[in-house]
Amino acid sequence: MATTITTGTAEVRDITKMERIGAHSHIRGLGLDDRLEPRGNSQGMVGQAKARKAAGMILKLVQEGRIAGRAMLFAGPPSTGKTAIALGMAQTLGSDVPFTVITASEVFSLSMSKTEALTQAFRRSIGVRIREETEIIEGEVVEMQIDRSLTGATKTGKLTIKTTDMETIYDLGTKMIDALAKEKVTAGDVISIDKTSGKVSKLGRSFARSRDYDAMGADTKFVQCPEGEIQKRKEVVHTVSLHEIDVINSRTQGFLALFAGDTGEIKPELRNQINSKVAEWREEGKAEIIPGVLFIDEVHMLDIECFSFLNRALENELAPLVIMASNRGMARIRGTKFRSPHGLPVDLLDRVLIVSTQPYQAEEIEQIIKIRCEEEDVTLSEAALNVLSTMATQTTLRYALNLISTAQTLARKRKSAQVDVEDLRRTYSYFMDEKRSVEWIKQQQGFLVFEEDLQAEPDADVVMDQS
Repeated sequence: MATTITTGTAEVRDITKMERIGAHSHIRGLGLDDRLEPRGNSQGMVGQAKARKAAGMILKLVQEGRIAGRAMLFAGPPSTGKTAIALGMAQTLGSDVPFTVITASEVFSLSMSKTEALTQAFRRSIGVRIREETEIIEGEVVEMQIDRSLTGATKTGKLTIKTTDMETIYDLGTKMIDALAKEKVTAGDVISIDKTSGKVSKLGRSFARSRDYDAMGADTKFVQCPEGEIQKRKEVVHTVSLHEIDVINSRTQGFLALFAGDTGEIKPELRNQINSKVAEWREEGKAEIIPGVLFIDEVHMLDIECFSFLNRALENELAPLVIMASNRGMARIRGTKFRSPHGLPVDLLDRVLIVSTQPYQAEEIEQIIKIRCEEEDVTLSEAALNVLSTMATQTTLRYALNLISTAQTLARKRKSAQVDVEDLRRTYSYFMDEKRSVEWIKQQQGFLVFEEDLQAEPDADVVMDQS
């Protein structure tokens, strides 16, 4: 029995992004030039030259489709830009190459098995670029005449379309009349109609109607009247992820299941059918596989079963580039008694390219603070900038960045346009950093509830053999 695989490519989703200031909303890319050399301060990235160049080289290989099924690890202390570099890679790749971000701990909080959650993340990171030929009608609307029956139940009509070379009259049915009405098509509009799906797209208004001031709004787009034949064949390219194809074919409601949230577990038999169908499309030249990127943050939170799955999944024919991030040194592998570098098993570490990130220098910290102030629309005085940079060196960069918006609140309270040293001092007194918090806990020794001295037994940890 022949299996029909649905891709849902005919559905166009228009999602309006909500502008929001986040921890990494200032990142626009990796800040590399054409020779993949890192600039000092570019696209929101500062410092970490070696790590950014390594990421740029990997990115080049991803774009050429030469590094699928590999893995790399960003390892470094907290607040050294590991997640920022990964998000910079996502910005550089663009929307056509799938980039999936997950945190290792979320694998354990989903209502499905760990391996299923990782499988879905893997398949979200693999794109399928599908090429198909479709017949379209494209031209300028000369006249649209709609006739209604006496009861109003049925509608018929005629549509006159022209190009620079020819003019044709088409008979319209009820569905096509509704589609044209939905797009608010009027005489003088340049439209495109997909004959297979009946989808109507309004390309703009003809330049011949540019003097028709009554019909022109502020956002009206004027286009030239199309040339040549009215009916023409056109190649349409759709890009979907393997996971989207899985969901569409595993649910009765089709593509609407993508918006339902929890998609549940998908049968391996269905995935095998989809893989074989995609392989057929590749052989016929209808489809092309785009290996994307899967970024797993805090990867040391995965357990030994997940690491074993990753080892096997990376050898699969359909595997993306897996980028991991960890801030651990020698740490216990979750689910075992063994300790290993970065909390990853040695056999997985042997597969990955490890990129280290270094703590930021004082000048780099100052530049990062300036970038964040621009992102958050905060004006710092010169003295306040020096104090905040020193504070970041003595405490942590994240703590200093968190003080920017809180200090601005205090500055607004005293009706000042810029944040001064006094605002930072008051904020510093309100919010403790990690070192002062530890000191305070020591002072409160014996007063806090349920204090316990948890000392790990020295023989509880077995150091993994590195040979």
